[in-house]
Amino acid sequence: MKKTLVLGGVKSGKSRLAEQLADLSELDVVYIATATANDDEMQQRISEHQQRRPDHWQTIEAPIHLAAILQQTCQQDRCVLVDCLTLWLTNLLMAEDKEQLEREIDALIAIIPELSGHLILVSNETNMGIMPMGELSRQYCDQIGVLHQRIAAIFDRVIFTVAGLPHVLKGKL
Repeated sequence: MKKTLVLGGVKSGKSRLAEQLADLSELDVVYIATATANDDEMQQRISEHQQRRPDHWQTIEAPIHLAAILQQTCQQDRCVLVDCLTLWLTNLLMAEDKEQLEREIDALIAIIPELSGHLILVSNETNMGIMPMGELSRQYCDQIGVLHQRIAAIFDRVIFTVAGLPHVLKGKL
């Protein structure tokens, strides 16, 4: 069982790296997409990701209930790739039920040790610049920073991607 967290900035190559790692697993791959297409630009980004994925990969959309989907999907003979945690967190922050955020994050952290097979999570590292001015942006940065720390602590491997180059922070490439 291998659990990998792939971090990086926007267009850093993190999704491509995660896709390569999933392919190298030589297991059946299930791709869990968390994005929602709220505008044309986001629809274009989603389309680029869809076109890059092999046709034989199964795709499941999970904009909110990620832990439940992982519990149903992860199996010993599969590689599950989630792209990405930052969009999932954004969906939760924008949801009307404000308590859902904490419930879903806690559910994700609780289920991870129980999952079998390979699991690859992709997420944007957004906390390397200046502190945002808006309250929602600061809340997002706080939440994603803590989420990354919690996941990194329980994962086998953490990779930070810059300019398409992987930098292993924990484990081996």
